[in-house]
Amino acid sequence: MGQQPNALTPEESPQHRFGYTLRELRKVRRFSLRGLADEAFMSHSKLQKWENGGRVPRDRAEVELIDSLLRAGGILVDQWERIESPVSASSRVSVSTPHVSEASVGLAAAASQQATSDHEGTFVPARLRDGSVVFVALDRRAMLRGGAGLGAAAALGVGTPAVASPSALPGLKRPARSAAAYSSTPVEHLQRVRRLLIDNDNLLGPGRAIAATREYIEDIKRLRQDAKGADRHALMELQTQYAEFASWLYQDLGDFDSAQFWLDRAFQWSHTVADTDLTSYVMARKAQLAGEMRDLVDVVDLAEAAQRMARPRSRLAAVARTYESYGHALRGDPTDSERAIDDVLNSLDRISGDTTPWGVWLTAQYVEVHRAHGLEELGKHAEAAEIFTSAIESLPDGYHRDRGVYMARAAVAHAGAGAPDEAAAVGLQALTVASDTGSGRIVRELARLDKALVPWQRQPEVAEFRTHFDGLLAHES
Repeated sequence: MGQQPNALTPEESPQHRFGYTLRELRKVRRFSLRGLADEAFMSHSKLQKWENGGRVPRDRAEVELIDSLLRAGGILVDQWERIESPVSASSRVSVSTPHVSEASVGLAAAASQQATSDHEGTFVPARLRDGSVVFVALDRRAMLRGGAGLGAAAALGVGTPAVASPSALPGLKRPARSAAAYSSTPVEHLQRVRRLLIDNDNLLGPGRAIAATREYIEDIKRLRQDAKGADRHALMELQTQYAEFASWLYQDLGDFDSAQFWLDRAFQWSHTVADTDLTSYVMARKAQLAGEMRDLVDVVDLAEAAQRMARPRSRLAAVARTYESYGHALRGDPTDSERAIDDVLNSLDRISGDTTPWGVWLTAQYVEVHRAHGLEELGKHAEAAEIFTSAIESLPDGYHRDRGVYMARAAVAHAGAGAPDEAAAVGLQALTVASDTGSGRIVRELARLDKALVPWQRQPEVAEFRTHFDGLLAHES
């Protein structure tokens, strides 16, 4: 008798075994591929790649969610754990000894304490054999078992959770949400939680906040099932806001695929809410993300689309125009880049009375930082370094991660201006913040700095920075 087309052969890998089991369970539970993807808040193309064995799930939380939705009793999680990742902690990636900062000692201690409960996969900066720096997905638990170095543990963003969640406590199952459980309304409670997550993000980085944010999105979805009228609408709006924040966390972590996915979800849900300002803001964020990904094709088009969607002469139109300026710089057009920045600066007084809650951080300093970002891209390194330095000095307390981003960009600008000693000194400061927060945005800038400093690698200050930066990275064996 011939073998059935979908039968699993003994030679197939654990990755394909996982996909086969997932597909069969989905069919038994009578889920369509798209239906299960919608329930899990993920793209159906990603789920299809899991089923076909074309992609290894890198996020344990997603696997656990699918396992729960399919009532698999942990079978999928168990099979996922058996998959040998294409880049695994035990085979191709080794973790070097750290040389970063004493501020990270608490993070390393917290990592060992959380080894039994914190298994979510994460993006880690790694140096390949050719010297380039990339972000790879690793299983945090596997790294802890393998004795991850201090620098790598810090890069994971492991530390005190921004908001404690039931799933972070061993043996405690997250209960269904009840509206009567809150002293205020559920919407007011979740709005306060989101504000707390946002505030702590700048201090602690994105790593721990991602799991909490995604859990709250699930909570909101469950609350919406019984809500009606204005309450249901308010919850949908809040769900959109959480999705946008999840996108931001993934963007800061360096996981651009997930950042794009959650921004797409936020954009879709914002139309359900019918909040023009919110939709315009999400579109502007799409332009910002495209700029961070150095997408020369989309960034200006997305920014212009956001401006068309925004109210004329509004703050959100100015936000989108700010992101457009960097797109022009990426394309090598200094005239249009400077014109866009000047337009935004000239509009600040006019938009100061705009009542929208979106883009309230659009200040002259914020705009100048974006000017510097564009100037650096256009090769005007000394001017960019001066603006970044001024912005660092003006940042209020609590903007720890943003300070690190600005310092990393200032260091790159100093290197471009031919000041390697200053570049290395500022880069070391940014490295401490990267270690504290696990910000992939800082690490990406420092990878650029590391490459830019190669001509001066024998200078003591430069060698010190490059050694410390190398200690933060996992390494290809």
